[in-house]
Order: sequence, then structure tokens, then C-alpha cells
Amino acid sequence: MADTTAVRGRDRAAAGPAKTAPHTVLACGEIRTCLLPAGQALDIRAAAQLLGLRADERVLLSERPNLYARSPETLTGVDCPLPSVNGARVRAVGTVAARAALTEGRVLQTSAYFRLTAAGPDQRRPWGQYLVRPGLLEPFGKVPSEAVAQGVLGGGRHGDLDVGLVADGLLTRLLRNPLLDHCPPLRSRPTRLRWAALPAEGDAGPAIERFTLAEDELRTVRLRVPAGTSTADIAGLCDDLALHDWLLTTLVRLLDGVSLGAQAPPARAGAGERDRSTVVRVLRPAVDHLLHLWMPRARVATELAPLWDALEERPGFTRQWQAQVQRIRDQLTLHAISSLHREVEPVP
Repeated sequence: MADTTAVRGRDRAAAGPAKTAPHTVLACGEIRTCLLPAGQALDIRAAAQLLGLRADERVLLSERPNLYARSPETLTGVDCPLPSVNGARVRAVGTVAARAALTEGRVLQTSAYFRLTAAGPDQRRPWGQYLVRPGLLEPFGKVPSEAVAQGVLGGGRHGDLDVGLVADGLLTRLLRNPLLDHCPPLRSRPTRLRWAALPAEGDAGPAIERFTLAEDELRTVRLRVPAGTSTADIAGLCDDLALHDWLLTTLVRLLDGVSLGAQAPPARAGAGERDRSTVVRVLRPAVDHLLHLWMPRARVATELAPLWDALEERPGFTRQWQAQVQRIRDQLTLHAISSLHREVEPVP
């Protein structure tokens, strides 16, 4: 990504009052989701300390329906070509907004996003004019929005705008915080979710056109949203989707690992008992740290919340989650019954 500049909050404030928001034809972003590398979940005060990215704005804190903390936005100035599948080299200038969130002191997310106008000026404006419209990019000339949306979801070329680098940079910054001991209670992998939102046609409501599980822990989401939909609200919907996709992915992998371990033949007498204790040791952190986090739509804007209905119908997020949770409970119940049977078995 070429010519990027970190922009501080006081610089934005000094630029003057914001003007009327211009018409945008595309909004895009990328999210990183991971288990917080800490042995204990952070309480509300520690979460605020971790996410205090700017001195001039407070961290948003909420305790209902679950513990949630969200940082203020930070801005990164960019001046570089937009990714495009048709080979067009459209240069855009403006700022990419980024923020971080911590759910129940346990799952950390960083999100970077922008909105793009249909057309822009023929020459670059003074930076102050970009700063009064945070998260907005202006192109030089007209934008092929469909080609750019596909380019963003596909990853683009070297030198193109890459919002994933902004999300990565924020995540790296947070993981260096001395509050973290880097001793997580269970193994997991981070996931990436890229999203692109195009305008809905006519009076059509919001819709998810495609949700894809790609390789290397990557997910892509293509949406249609009514004109005027807040980019921050779209990012909030995608944050929620990324959070629950990560939870489901982590639980499935955890159970698959237990199943593979159970299939290994015992090497000597007594291995069965060790297998049972291993299963409990592996599954217990999921019960302690993950199972209570499943709350789709808890913080999704009202006008976008119905999009979860499509995800519940197909692929069926909550149905699969409930099935995995039941598998965990069944495993723990079986091991508890087995342990109880050994305790009461009479000695010959």
C-alpha cells in the first residue's frame, strides 16, 4: 500500500467541521479475529486500558447483554491505486478508519474499513479536506465499483490499497501491550474476513449476496445495502459475523482434534483413562471461555439485523453451533459417568 500516513485525532479536529457526506458507491473492509493471548479474561477496566488508542476519545464500554469494549477510531491516510479485477488503475486518496473490540475480555478483533465516492477531483486536495470526512476515499475520475469490489475481495495486487494491512497493524500494536501474558487457555487460529458492500437496487433492502469460506482462514462477504447506510454499521454487522464464525470454527477444530485423538490406538494398559482425562482437559477451556459468547445480532444495527436470518437459514450458524455444544456436553457427560462407575465398582 503506497503513501500511508497515520492520522491522529487532534489533527482531524483541527481540520474544521465536517461537510455534507458525499454519495458513496462502495464500502469495504477487513477484520482480524483471534483469542486474546492471556491466561485470564480481561475485566472491564483492563479492557478499557488495552483499547485506549487515543487520548481524546474514550473506549466504548458495555456490560449488557455481555461484556464488550470498543476502541475509538484511528485513521490512516492513503494515496494509492484501488484493487480491481479488470486491470483499471484508479488512484484514490483519503483515510481508512480502524478500530478494535474485545468481547467478554476474551476475543479480540481489529477492523479497518472505508467508503468510496463514485467520482472525485482531477487533482489531490489539501489533507485537511480529507480529514473532515474520516473513512472516506475519493478517486481521481470515475470508479468501476463492481470491479473494485471484486478486487478487494480477491486481495488485489502488490501496491494496491490493502485494508487488511491496516487491521494487521492495529492488531500487532495491541498484542504488544504488557497487559497480555501470551498464555492463552486453549489453542486457536486467527481468522480474516473481507467484506464489500454495494448499493441495493431501487427500494430493495439489505442482503448478503455471498458468504465464502476460502483457504488460509479467509472468509469473504459480499453485501447489498440501501443508500445512506452507515459504513460503521456495516462494519459492525461484519464484525459480528466474523466473531461468530471464529467461535464456530474454533469449536469445530477443537472437537475434531479430540475425535482424532480418541481414534489413536492405546499404547498400553490404562491409556483409556488417560484419554478420558485428556478429553476433559481439552474441552474444559471451551466451556469456561467460549460457550457463553454466542449472541448473534447483540450489537448489530436494527436495519441490518435481519441479514442474520439468511445466515441462520443457510449455512445455519446457530444450528451448527448448538450441535457442537451438544457434542461437548455429551463427551463430558460420558466421561463423568465413566468416572462415577469406576468409583462405585466393587473391589473383588
